[in-house]
Amino acid sequence: MFGRWIVDTAFFLHTYHPYQRSKIFFYNLLENQHYRYKKYFDFFMIGLIFLSVYILVSSVKHELPQGWLVFNNYVISLFFVIEYTLRFWVYSSNSKTIIEQYERDLFLHRPFSFFEAMKSIFKQKMEYVLSPTAIIDLLAIMPFFHEFRLLRIFILFRVLKLFRYAKSLRRLISILASKKFEIFTLIVFTMIMIMVSSVLIYMMEANNPDSRINTLFDAVYWAVVTIFTVGYGDFVPVTHGGRIVAMMIIVSGIAVISFATSIVVSAFTEKLDEIKEEKLIDSVNALKRMYLVCGFSPLAHEVIRKLHKRHLPILILEKDPQKVALARREGLLALAYDSASLHTYNLLKINFEHQVEAVILLHESDVANIYAGLTIRELTKIIPLYSVLHYLGNRKKFSLAGIDHIVNTHELVGSMSRIIAHQPVAFEVIHALRSEQTSTIIDEIILDSTVGDRFYKLLNDPLFYQRFSVLGIFSTSTQLFHFNPNPERGIQPGDVAIVIANRNLIDEFRAKLHRRGKV
Repeated sequence: MFGRWIVDTAFFLHTYHPYQRSKIFFYNLLENQHYRYKKYFDFFMIGLIFLSVYILVSSVKHELPQGWLVFNNYVISLFFVIEYTLRFWVYSSNSKTIIEQYERDLFLHRPFSFFEAMKSIFKQKMEYVLSPTAIIDLLAIMPFFHEFRLLRIFILFRVLKLFRYAKSLRRLISILASKKFEIFTLIVFTMIMIMVSSVLIYMMEANNPDSRINTLFDAVYWAVVTIFTVGYGDFVPVTHGGRIVAMMIIVSGIAVISFATSIVVSAFTEKLDEIKEEKLIDSVNALKRMYLVCGFSPLAHEVIRKLHKRHLPILILEKDPQKVALARREGLLALAYDSASLHTYNLLKINFEHQVEAVILLHESDVANIYAGLTIRELTKIIPLYSVLHYLGNRKKFSLAGIDHIVNTHELVGSMSRIIAHQPVAFEVIHALRSEQTSTIIDEIILDSTVGDRFYKLLNDPLFYQRFSVLGIFSTSTQLFHFNPNPERGIQPGDVAIVIANRNLIDEFRAKLHRRGKV
């Protein structure tokens, strides 16, 4: 009864439009870099951070009005608490997780597992709570408990939140993160040098009455200042041994700084092309209207030149890096992307309905234009598609791919034909199986000698009967494919079964097949 109530609540929340619209709005506001209002939210939060730190610094030597302290300890902290709570909320969908668990259990003919659903929800939420940015957010709201005066120092952690709102700072962190091993090696080397030099200088100087290095902390302070070539001059070795140690540490400090500089320079050099690409993608995502040209062939060059005369914004997608470089040298906006795989690129967020006027397919191959047309038609149904046709026999294939306007290079220039055709059932089946949005897939199941005749027995199980299709079995020993195999053939070690079924059903079949004991 309790499980039924949980599932009903999850379905209600998942289909309740005001709730879902609110969650999408706050997700875009907090996480979506391309949302038009996010930059205003980021500027507001950055302003709160600087104001909070200003109040903290001013209160060190000056008695501020009580209202300022209340504003800093309560109002600003409350904003950060609300932000943390909203990020925790939108990080994952509890209702979706419960529904997926319920549908999985229902499909596999077993009771709804409330425990498994809660375990998945807890795991997803803990991923957020234990992330570095979430930990910084949590430390930033600690001044809310200002009665513990020591916790006011956590206001400084609000400065670290700038990494969340400033994209350039996040990019800097990602660049340095690519050199984690080198940075870790540098830190270990530096720590060893500080430890060794601190002990050496302490042994040389501590017993000399004229030396100011009298404690181990003084020695550590001197070592850090010397290694990083700051040299304040407040602690100076007076013994010959101490000066020898100082000379060694100064040389080592130059090596440390050189090592650190080389790490940073190499990291930026390696990421320079990637940074340029990201900035270019940001420019593309910011375009309000544009024409999308797929392929940079000589014909495409001529078409683009004519469109440029009309001052129309154009984006070129070409998978050949050399052609992309050529287009960029001519001042064109071009990306080294395969137009037949647009759905796999995470950074490029093209809103076809609002950004793209039309798509022009100008690859030098009919096959490439057809695949590009199929991919774009999967992303949008309303944007007009124009394509060049190189071989007349492929005209029908172009129509089936959803291409609206087809121009053949051997026909009269400017002659256009619009063909509206219904896709055949076979094409729909293949298209459905290759789509990522369907739950039915083609998969491989490796069979071994331990399986025996359990494979064919499982096919007659009520759970799999008429819901689990076996196309055939491929024999690795004979390199032959046996279509619609006969059970009398048996299973040979190394055989691979090609099956079509629901994803969850295939996982359950594979688990039962390799489970010891009776089926």
